[in-house]
Amino acid sequence: MEKIALTAAGPGLSPLTWGTWRLLQQDEIKAPKDLARFIDDCLHLGITSFDLADIYGKFGSEEAFGLGLAENGVDRSAVQLVTKCGIRPIAPARPETLVKHYDSSREHIIRSVTNSLRILKTDYLDLLLVHRPDPLMDADETAEALEEVMAKGWVRHIGVSNFSTSQFALLQDRLSVPLCTNQLEFSLTHHDPMFDGTFDQLQQERVAPMIWSPLAGGNLFKGDATDEATKRMRAALEFVAQDEGLPDLASTALAWVLRHPVKPVAVVGTGNLDRLKALSKAAGHVMDRQNWYRLWEAARGAPAP
Repeated sequence: MEKIALTAAGPGLSPLTWGTWRLLQQDEIKAPKDLARFIDDCLHLGITSFDLADIYGKFGSEEAFGLGLAENGVDRSAVQLVTKCGIRPIAPARPETLVKHYDSSREHIIRSVTNSLRILKTDYLDLLLVHRPDPLMDADETAEALEEVMAKGWVRHIGVSNFSTSQFALLQDRLSVPLCTNQLEFSLTHHDPMFDGTFDQLQQERVAPMIWSPLAGGNLFKGDATDEATKRMRAALEFVAQDEGLPDLASTALAWVLRHPVKPVAVVGTGNLDRLKALSKAAGHVMDRQNWYRLWEAARGAPAP
């Protein structure tokens, strides 16, 4: 897979990034030796980028991934590690948190980064994202903390996740370095970034987004289609998959996401190698414009306006 540069200055990520949100729910890969083999499988497919967050797996996924990465022994420069901080949920691992909240303070960012480096067993993070907008964000303080972790060499690039256009612009205004991405939800069943100005802003700034839940949680492909919307969507996906020569409905839905000119990087989390191989066929596949609109029409339940 040819890497996608999130900005002109980088970083370059593989167009499919493997996500660790459900790592500890997948018994076949969560042990270090099994995960080490799976990381090898990802690398052989051209998937070199890995998406993490401090809170994933109830604060356990980063540590599990760090153990698997160490067991694998891959050259650190051959992989890209993306992690996030800023969400503070109630969890046994964090007894000091009494109410779920967001924290974009300098203290929390510094503490989160140093902890991620420790448990991932690495000297640096390729990309750090502020995980969610914080209504109490002091843009000057947050920007100062982000630039501090970069100056220390702990983090090479910074970005955000789930930020609106104005939130993105505010933080960028306080920074002397570019925000490299905004990680957003986008799929055949969630179109908001195309119409709320988010993709417009990113394309204007030549910033590529990372996409979470690009397959809508897999709900389009699970079980029997009982409602008319799902039947309509699956029928359209079946037609386009055959017409485009893609292996299955999921890879077709992913190719629809990757077709957008904002140049998305998609986060996928399956630990099933066969599924991952099929999904990898979407990377580099340029869907026909009319087929893209055919799927959008099926998703909308109406022709393009």
